[in-house]
Amino acid sequence: MAAEKILVVTGGGRGIGAETARLAAQRGYAVAVNYRENRAAAESLVKTLEGNAIAVQGDVASEADVVRLFETVDRQLGHVTALVNNAGVVDRGTRVAEMTAARLERMFAINVTGSFLCAREAVRRMSMRLGGAGGAIVNVSSIASRLGGSGEYVDYAASKGAIDTFTVGLAKEVGPEGIRVNAVRPGIIRTEIHLASGDPARVERIGATSPLQRPGEAVEVARAILWLLSDEASYMTGALVDVTGGR
Repeated sequence: MAAEKILVVTGGGRGIGAETARLAAQRGYAVAVNYRENRAAAESLVKTLEGNAIAVQGDVASEADVVRLFETVDRQLGHVTALVNNAGVVDRGTRVAEMTAARLERMFAINVTGSFLCAREAVRRMSMRLGGAGGAIVNVSSIASRLGGSGEYVDYAASKGAIDTFTVGLAKEVGPEGIRVNAVRPGIIRTEIHLASGDPARVERIGATSPLQRPGEAVEVARAILWLLSDEASYMTGALVDVTGGR
């Protein structure tokens, strides 16, 4: 018998995605942990999860991979009822004047196109208009969408700005079909993604400037995500929820 709650977490092998998968499994979800390259991390995580869980390789920037991801979940777990669009990349801090087209294409392909493609496949399965039973989507944005990322990663901030707009627009589009769509906007969180920025010390440095005077932990973002997926947030859609320590 298929589980009643089936969650796909993209980029789920580490950081916020991994903590989301852990918490979801504890709360009764069957969980599909998507990963692009680090198979060992994803499979190791799945072994620790309560209940039914699988690891599925796929690059969210690839339409064929996204289709295969959801078809795999269909076969092994059932039709998805919840999606967390967590997969994302950042790059080394640099000014716009130094950015290459290749960097921009990679940034937007993963951070924006990937979220659209995964949401498309989820909506096709959740929509009551299409015979589904409804569901919930949470997009992982960033407070950078509001702050702008000047001098470091305006491209990353812009990609997350696109996610904010996507969240609001999709929420209005599929609300009548039984699907809620919200976003969390984390601030400075202790995750491995900051290693790619070339300045790993920035986590502690910038985190200390928040009103709470520390960086956040991935599990603190995961708790907000699971709340937005839950019935406790049943009247929330199109919301952008900041998890920033007050920044």
